[in-house]
Amino acid sequence: MTKASILEPGKSYSFRNYFEMAYEPEDILAEFGVSLQRSTLSLPRAEAEDGAVGELKRSLQRRLPYVSLTSEAARREILIAPVVLTLLDYTQAQLRIEYSINVSEQLKGALDYYLHTERSLLIIEAKNADLSRGFTQLAVELIALDRWTTSTEPLLYGAVSTGDVWQFGRLHREQRQVEQDLNLYRVPADLEELFQILVGLLHS
Repeated sequence: MTKASILEPGKSYSFRNYFEMAYEPEDILAEFGVSLQRSTLSLPRAEAEDGAVGELKRSLQRRLPYVSLTSEAARREILIAPVVLTLLDYTQAQLRIEYSINVSEQLKGALDYYLHTERSLLIIEAKNADLSRGFTQLAVELIALDRWTTSTEPLLYGAVSTGDVWQFGRLHREQRQVEQDLNLYRVPADLEELFQILVGLLHS
């Protein structure tokens, strides 16, 4: 008996559509021949000098008591964007914001933040502060990136953020498996550890 497809033939899907789907992430990824595994990931880390990270943490701690983070724009501009921009100071990565790619009718849309050095890193904002559905969207975007990039990296890494919480994932390109990290990193509390991983992913 053939399992019914979630995706309708001939219908166009953007990355945002996968966030809005009510299906289990395993079933959505199966549409692309990819499995999902949840585990505690051992992620590359690199020492990040305390200067810029320390100043960012102090500025967030000073300002957050006065900012309402109920809107997506506020979380993006106050929490996510400053982290991404500070990351450039450490890695000199090329940054593309709202970077549009079109792999197929089922895999297209804009990548929130796409950074690359000799390695690449995808960062997306979890809409409606929904980390679970945000990760599903991240996984689909990593699948699209696998088909779009000319890189031969065996692993593609990404992170999804609500602003105050970050979660990592990676795609094993040959094994066709997405791994979802069970660890969560808080901003600003875990900012130093978060930066060690972000810098490590771009420089490892």
